[in-house]
This record gives sequence, C-alpha cells and structure tokens, in this order.
Amino acid sequence: MTALANTISDKKYLNRRKANGITVRRLDFNPKLIKRHFFADSPVMSHLLTALSSTFPIGEQFFVHSVRNVRDRITDEQLQAEITAFIGQEAMHSKAHTEFNQAWRRDDYQLDSFQAWLAKHDHRLKNAPYKVQLAITSAFEHFTALLGGYILNHPELLETLDDDAVKLWVWHAIEEVEHRSVAFDTYQTLYGDLKLRRQVMQAVTTSFASLTLYGTQRLFWQDKWKSLPKIGGNLRGLYLVAKMLIQLTPEYLSYYKKDFHPSEIDHSKALSYWKNRLANEYQMASFMEAASTVH
Repeated sequence: MTALANTISDKKYLNRRKANGITVRRLDFNPKLIKRHFFADSPVMSHLLTALSSTFPIGEQFFVHSVRNVRDRITDEQLQAEITAFIGQEAMHSKAHTEFNQAWRRDDYQLDSFQAWLAKHDHRLKNAPYKVQLAITSAFEHFTALLGGYILNHPELLETLDDDAVKLWVWHAIEEVEHRSVAFDTYQTLYGDLKLRRQVMQAVTTSFASLTLYGTQRLFWQDKWKSLPKIGGNLRGLYLVAKMLIQLTPEYLSYYKKDFHPSEIDHSKALSYWKNRLANEYQMASFMEAASTVH
C-alpha cells in the first residue's frame, strides 16, 4: 500500500500540466459505521458490493502497475498528466477499500483466503506482456466506469445507505467516471490493436462475472443465518441486479465498436449533481474545496 501511495509523488512527473477533470481526493469516512446489509437492506446487493470491494486493493494496484509499465513511452503531456491523476485516484481507492474490508472482519467475513487467491493470479498477470496487461486494465476500467455511471445516474438506489456508505461508493463512482479514458487512451496511443482489445474484453467479462459471483456467494453463505431470512431484500436485490445488467448491456457492447471511446457517454449532469451534494449535504472536505474554488 505504501509503495502505491508513494506513486502520487513520483518526482519525474511533478512539473507536468494538470489533468482536466480528474481530481485526486482523500476520503474521510468511518467504515465501521456501515451496517452489514448496507445496500437497500438487501443481503444479495450488499454482499455483491462487498465482494467487489475485496478485489479493489489488489485490482487497482494492478491497474496502476500496467499503466506505469509503459508511461515512459507516452510523449503527450496532457495524457501524462492524466496518468498521474489516474495513479493518484487509484491509490486513494485502494486505501479506502482496504479500510472498508478490514472493518468487515469484525463480522467474521473470511476475505483472507479469497484475497490470497487474487494475489496469486495478480502475480501471474504481471508476467504477461505489457500490451496484454494494459488491455486488461482498459477492459476492467470499462466495467468500473459502467458501474460508477449507473450508481451516479440512479440516486434512488442510494436512499437507504448510511452516510459513510454513500461517501465511499459515490466518491469512488465519481472518480471512476473521471478517469475512465486514461487506460484506454494509453492503450490506443501505444498499440491500438482492436482485435486484442475485443479478445481481452471477452476474457475479462467471463473472469469479472465469475469472480463477482464467486465472491458474492461466499459472503452470502458465511452470513447465511442473517441473509436467508431476508427474503424480500434478496428478491429486491436480484431484481436490481437484473435491471442493471439489462440497462447496461448496450453501453457494455459499445466497447467492441471500432470507433469506441469511453467519453462518448455523457455523465456531466450526474457528476455535477453528486459533487454538489457531497459538498453541501455530506460536508466532504475535498468536494467542498472544489465547490468553493468554482464559486
């Protein structure tokens, strides 16, 4: 974690221009105040998001690693600035979700063996060619941007969340949307291999779905005596997952287009709405500072 956080101050790039629309923010939240079934009182949805969270520290370190492998080959100063901001945001995400995951150990969630399995596969992936690693990151970033954009554009989903859960997931969603183009632009600049981009997305889709399902069912079963009785919450969770998958399918498939670019989906209204809300309603310092600068 320390090594990842230190990348924010990578001296070689300190004097480069600032990234447009990508801001590195620290998160001030208390994960211990987030209840176990925090999402819509639905064990299914809550365990799904917790399963995702358990993958983020290792996953986001890999994303940073794959981009840093090749950043010295990028000559465009604006993209360099965006890479620096991308690394900074991912470092903060890894830190926040490590704290969230650690807090869950009070509820006897056994994440250690699952994370050890992830670390083993992470080591294997880091031995792949740089081109493949970057294509993997670009594909995963498409998924995180899909989920982030969906959360931001459906505020009604978050009405039942604790304040600290809103802070974590909305902050993360905002920043995933902000830096959604960085890995893709880096890949296109250096390689632009459409066939590999499509092939890797197909492989990542299978892996991402399997990983999420596996993690969710493990957490659900560990919590079965509290999860199973909540029949209504579980049915609601399954409905929400199905609805989300159906609505996101067209956006997911757009990745396979030859002329695809992550920025083609406009989330500006949702971003503005949530940045203002986090500043004014939730009094989040990093968003309050940005709001005061604008005004």
